[in-house]
Amino acid sequence: MYLEDLKFSLWADFIERDYLDNEFKELIQKKIINGATSNPAIFKSAILTSQAYKEQLASLSELTPKEKYEALAIYDIQKAADILKPLHDMGDDGYVSIEVDPFLCDDAKATIEEGKRLFASIGRKNVMIKVPATSAGYIAMEELTSVGIPVNATLIFSSTQALACAKAFEAGVKKFGSKVDTVISIFVSRIDRALDGKLAEVGIPTALTGIYNSAAIYTLIEDMEVLGCRALFASTGVKDDSLPAYYYVDELLAYNSVNTAPIDTIKAFHENGKKEQALPIAQEVIVSHFDAIEQAGIDFDALVQEQIRDGLQAFKDAFGEILESL
Repeated sequence: MYLEDLKFSLWADFIERDYLDNEFKELIQKKIINGATSNPAIFKSAILTSQAYKEQLASLSELTPKEKYEALAIYDIQKAADILKPLHDMGDDGYVSIEVDPFLCDDAKATIEEGKRLFASIGRKNVMIKVPATSAGYIAMEELTSVGIPVNATLIFSSTQALACAKAFEAGVKKFGSKVDTVISIFVSRIDRALDGKLAEVGIPTALTGIYNSAAIYTLIEDMEVLGCRALFASTGVKDDSLPAYYYVDELLAYNSVNTAPIDTIKAFHENGKKEQALPIAQEVIVSHFDAIEQAGIDFDALVQEQIRDGLQAFKDAFGEILESL
């Protein structure tokens, strides 16, 4: 844990082969991070820009583009999982995630098959299979946890999504008969980036909607008390230069939670963050903020649905670009 008294974990939202051999190990040794997450966009940046993959790629010429991608990604995930294993063995998270093919987001059967196949191929207990929060995804989440596979639900922007994830995990854990570690990834800063311009025009405080939305979802997840399930705050990098780099880590610091952030954000938080519990936030404060948004004629629910669609499309685009390049 980064903060043991709060059971608060800090995970690196980054994977790249040279980084795993160097800085990743240092951050773990210094007890700054105790887990990692990946997604198609992260792998796209790593595979298409780093020289570290060229040698392995040369040996994969007979494979299909997706088989090449999986060979590269599985190698990195295995490496990260092995580095994190001592933490996992001590019960200090030590997880790394890998996402199923985002083009399968509306196909429960194919998502389940790929999730099980990836988990078996990687062959490490401290790997989480990342599944988008769609109708098909909820079915897959329940099935994967029912056979003891740790799952990272992703692209959560709404309480409705979070509740569906928590119920799927609850049902899966009940079938499995024992604890299965799961996280529900709540996306934060994307909401503020999409909304703050409109809020500034009508005099509503900015850089708060993502925080309040996430705080409400966190409370819902905690209240569900699903065995092994925690809120994970994602999309916590800052794009607004007027905010401290660690803003979304500090403002969402909560008991029994995880924050996965870019490396620069993690370093800034470690060096300058307040590191004080920030959640829960009073319900009346949250309600007042969203009432003001509604009274200003802004359809927050429509914005959330747009973010869900855009988030899925961004992962599909990144994955498609990887396959095209390979």
